[in-house]
Amino acid sequence: MFAQTQLRKRCTNWLLATGLLLMLTSCAEPPSAVERIKEEGVLRVITRNSPSTYFQDRNGEAGFEYELVKRFATHLGVELQIETADNIEEIFARLNRPGGPALAAAGLVASEGRQGIARFTDSYLDVTTQVVYRRGERRPTQPQDMVGKRILVLKGSSQAEKLKALQTELPDLRYEESDAVEVVDLLRMVDEGLVDLTLVESNELALNQVYFTNARVAFDLGEQNSLAWILGKDEEDDTLLEAANAFLAEAKENGTLQRLRERYYGHVDVLGYVGAYAFAKHLQERLPRYEKIFRETAKVHGVDWRLLAAIGYQESHWQPDAVSKTGVRGLMMLTLNTAKAMGVTNRVDPVQSIQGGGKYIALVHSNLPDSIKEPDRTWFALAAYNVGGGHLEDARKLAEAEGLDPNKWLDVKQMLPRLSQKQWYSKTRYGYARGGEPVHFVANIRRYYDILTWVTQPQLEGQQLVQSEIHTPGINSTDLGESLPPL
Repeated sequence: MFAQTQLRKRCTNWLLATGLLLMLTSCAEPPSAVERIKEEGVLRVITRNSPSTYFQDRNGEAGFEYELVKRFATHLGVELQIETADNIEEIFARLNRPGGPALAAAGLVASEGRQGIARFTDSYLDVTTQVVYRRGERRPTQPQDMVGKRILVLKGSSQAEKLKALQTELPDLRYEESDAVEVVDLLRMVDEGLVDLTLVESNELALNQVYFTNARVAFDLGEQNSLAWILGKDEEDDTLLEAANAFLAEAKENGTLQRLRERYYGHVDVLGYVGAYAFAKHLQERLPRYEKIFRETAKVHGVDWRLLAAIGYQESHWQPDAVSKTGVRGLMMLTLNTAKAMGVTNRVDPVQSIQGGGKYIALVHSNLPDSIKEPDRTWFALAAYNVGGGHLEDARKLAEAEGLDPNKWLDVKQMLPRLSQKQWYSKTRYGYARGGEPVHFVANIRRYYDILTWVTQPQLEGQQLVQSEIHTPGINSTDLGESLPPL
C-alpha cells in the first residue's frame, strides 16, 4: 500500500513537472526573422532577371542587386538562394505570401504608393526617373509635351505611379502598362520607333544606353528617387530590416557600395571596332612582343594563331595587365574559374594568359555539337567564349523554333539579341543575357582576323604597315561566306 502511494506521488510530481516545462516552453518567444534565417542557413531573395539586377554571364551569376545581396548573405553567415519573378506585381505578392522569400532585391523605388504593401530598407542608390524619346523626333521638354504620345511603362512600376499622379494635372495624358516586357524591351521599342516615349530610372538607362543609340533622355521627371530592398508587410518583427540597414550602412562606410556602383554604372562600354589607325599602331608596337607565343600556343592546340591573336586584341588590345570592370583580367581576359581550369596561376603573365586562352577556345570548340561544321563552328566557339555555352544553346533553340538552322551562325546570331528581351529569355533555360555582345564580339574578331590574315601573307610578312593604309580588300566581315582554317 505504501509503495502504491509513493508511486502515485512520484507520478503526480512528474506530471506537474512536465506540465510546468510545457508551460515554460509555450511562453518562450519564437525565433526572430534573422534567427530563423540563420537556423535554416539560407537567405531567400526574390529579384528580376534583368541587367541591372540579376543575370548570368560567362563569369556566372552577376548583377548589381545580386552582388550586393550576396554580400549581405555572407554577412549573415548563410547561403544565398535567388528566386526570380516574371513581373513587379509578382514580387510583392510572393513577399507577402506565407513561406515566401525573406526580401526582394530588385532595383525598385521606395515609392509612396508601395508603403502600404511592403517595408523598405534605407536607400542604397539614388536615381532619377527619366523620360526617354527617340533621336530625330521632336524632344519633349516638359510633362505637357507627353500628351498625345504613345507611352509604355512597366506594369506596377513606380513610373506608372508617377504617370497616374500626373493625370490629375493632365487629364488628357494617356499611357499603357505591360508586364510582358522589361526595361531593355522598353528602350528597344523607343529605339525602333515602336512607341514614342517610356520612363525608366537613370541607372537602368545608363546601363543600356550603349545598345540603344537612338534612345535619348528628354527630361527628368520629378525629384530624385531611392532604390531600396523590400520586405513583406506582415512580418512580426523588424530584426531582418534592422540587420539589412546595418549592413547597408557598413557597405556605404567601407566603400562596397561605391565599388559596385562604379563597376555597373560608372562607365559606358564601347563595343565595336576601335579604328584602323589604332589597330595599325598596335600591330607595330604590341603584336611583335607576343606573336611568338601566339604561334606556339596555336600550334599546340590546333588553332590558327591569327585567330588567337584577334581574340587577344578584342579582349585587351594586347595589354597583359588589362583588368575589366567585372574582374576578368590579363591579355586574354580569363575569368578566375577559367584560369584555374586551364592551369593558369598568374593571369597577368602574358605567356600563361595566351596559353590558357588557346587551351580554352580549343576546348570550347571541341565541346560544340558535331552538327555544327566549319566555318560556323569557329564563330559559335567565339560566341560561347564570350557569353557562355548555356546562353548559346538557348539561342540555337530559339533559332530552331523559328524554323532557322541552329547550326548556322547567320541564323543563330539573329536570335542572340533576343536573350535580352523578356518575351524571349523568359522561355529559355539560362534566362537573360546581353545577347548583342557576342554578336559584336564575333564580328570584331572576324575583322581583326581578316586584317591579320591579309597583312601576314608571305609577301607582307615582316613589312611595316603604313597606318593610313589598313584595308581588307574583298572581305565582308559581317556575313559568312569566306573560309577559315579549322581549329
